[in-house]
Amino acid sequence: MAKEQLEKIPEIDLILGINEKNDIVKHLANKEKEKKNMLAQKETMVEVSDVLHQTEFLDFGKVTYTEKTRAVVKVQDGCNQFCSYCIIPYARGRIRSRRPESVIKEITAISQKGIKEVVLTGIHLASYGKDFEKNDALIDLLEKIEKVEGIQRIRLGSLEPTLISEEFVGRLSKLSKICDHFHLSLQSGCDETLKRMNRKYTIEVFERGVELLRSAFPNVNLTTDIIVGFPGETKEEFDKTYDFLKKIQFYKMHIFKYSPRKGTVASKMENQIDGNVKEQRSRLLIDLSAKNEEAYHRKYLGRQVEVLWEEKNHGLMTGHTKNYMKIQKKKEETNGKTNTMEIVTIQNMDEMMNS
Repeated sequence: MAKEQLEKIPEIDLILGINEKNDIVKHLANKEKEKKNMLAQKETMVEVSDVLHQTEFLDFGKVTYTEKTRAVVKVQDGCNQFCSYCIIPYARGRIRSRRPESVIKEITAISQKGIKEVVLTGIHLASYGKDFEKNDALIDLLEKIEKVEGIQRIRLGSLEPTLISEEFVGRLSKLSKICDHFHLSLQSGCDETLKRMNRKYTIEVFERGVELLRSAFPNVNLTTDIIVGFPGETKEEFDKTYDFLKKIQFYKMHIFKYSPRKGTVASKMENQIDGNVKEQRSRLLIDLSAKNEEAYHRKYLGRQVEVLWEEKNHGLMTGHTKNYMKIQKKKEETNGKTNTMEIVTIQNMDEMMNS
C-alpha cells in the first residue's frame, strides 16, 4: 500500500512498509545522511519489503498502553480469510501471532502502571495462534492474562463467529476478568450474500454462537458490523438481513455502505448497487440500531452497575461498565476519582450515553 501511494504523493521523502516500521529511527538517520549528500536533487527513499512473505509477528517489545485506564494490546496481525470485498490480506499479509510470553510481559508492565483494563486486538483476532498450529491458543492466552495481578478487566476486539464454540465459551465464562461485551463481525444476515462475500459461516452458525454467549453471560452486550449494498444484494436479500438483525437484537450495529476496493474480487462483480439504494438500506439499519440501543438501556433503569471511571469533565464522571455501556453521573453522586471501580445505580436514561 505504501508503494502504491508513492506516485500519488510525490512530496514524500521516505516511505516505510509494515516490516520496516520497527527500524524507523535507523531509516530516518540514513535518509538524513542521504539528504546531506544530495544537494539540490530530490529523490524518495523507499524501504518496503513484501509483507506477503512475512511470517513473524512484528513485536516492538515495549509497553504501548494508550490511556490512563485502558490499554490496547495488539497480539495478532494479518489475515488468511480473503473475503471478496477486503484488501487486508494483500496489504497486511498472512496471519502472524505474537508469542504469549511477550504478551504477558507487556500486560504485566501495563498493570504496574496502574492500568486496570486491557483490550486485545488483531487484524483477525480469531486466528491467534493458528500459525503456532494451536486452535485453542487464544483462550489459552486469556487464561494466562487472567492471572496477571492488577488487571481487572480483559476486553476482546472483533471476533469471528466461527470461533464461538461450546468449549471456547465454556472456558471463557470461567474467567472473572473477561468483559461480557463481544463484537461479532456478521456483515450480512443473508446466506446468499455471505457466500458471495466469501464469509466462512452461515446465519445458523452465527445464531448458535449468539445463543451460547447469551446463555453463558446473562448481561452480554453484542455488537456487529454490517455491509449494505454488496454487489448483487437484492431487495429480498436485504430484507432477510433486516429480519435477522431484528431477531438477534444487537446492542449496536456499525453500518457500512459497500465501497469497491481495487484489487478485490467484489470490485469486479456484476450488479453493483446504486448509491441511493445503499443510502436507503443504510438508514433503515441505523434506525434499527438506535432502537435496539434504547431498548437495551431501558432494561438497566434502576439497576446497579459497576463502572470504571475514565474521565472527569464539567462536573460529570464518565466511564464504561464491564459490558461496555458508557455511563455518566454527576461528580457528587460518585467517588469523584478516575481509574477506580464503583457500583452505581442507573437513575435515568440520560446517564446511559450513546457510544
